[in-house]
Amino acid sequence: MSDATDPWLIVGLGNPGPDYAANRHNVGFMVADLLAARIGGKFKRAQKAQAQVLEGRIGPPGPASRRVILAKPMSYMNLSGGPVTALRDFHKVPTDHVVAVHDELDVDYGALRLKLGGGDNGHNGLKSMTKAMGPDYHRVRFGIGRPPGRMQVADFVLKDFSSTERKELEFLVDRSADAVECLLAEGLERAQSAYNS
Repeated sequence: MSDATDPWLIVGLGNPGPDYAANRHNVGFMVADLLAARIGGKFKRAQKAQAQVLEGRIGPPGPASRRVILAKPMSYMNLSGGPVTALRDFHKVPTDHVVAVHDELDVDYGALRLKLGGGDNGHNGLKSMTKAMGPDYHRVRFGIGRPPGRMQVADFVLKDFSSTERKELEFLVDRSADAVECLLAEGLERAQSAYNS
């Protein structure tokens, strides 16, 4: 069982490279980048895993501050489990202190859902993580909605946000980063009541 002094591993899920940077599937990377900016650090290549990492603290100075490892797996979405598990083991992070930030088709655009454990709902990044370390990690699910018309899911998630969606995107990414900070500082129930929409 984890305790308050254990570090947290916050994983933004996405695909590496400029071609994917603005895709719906990369919203986890966007949230991780914002959290890194708030910490005031830069991502560096991990020694022990195929990932970009940043170590720092989140929250107010003092006992409420949490030690975190922010990570962006560089393995492509479908293989996220390997780098995440390597980082979890190297930094001795309890599985219930792992937080995956990811896009979610079954949640309306811009809505958030926080939860602990559960299925992968067809999300290949979660599928890979769950296969590697079991389902008992936190998820911050950023709603992207369902594809319009007959568009295939794979095409939809690998497209950039629409111009209409982009008008709100910065605010929504900011709110998602706030939700991660609330989860670490105040626990899942408080974060759910404040941010689940």
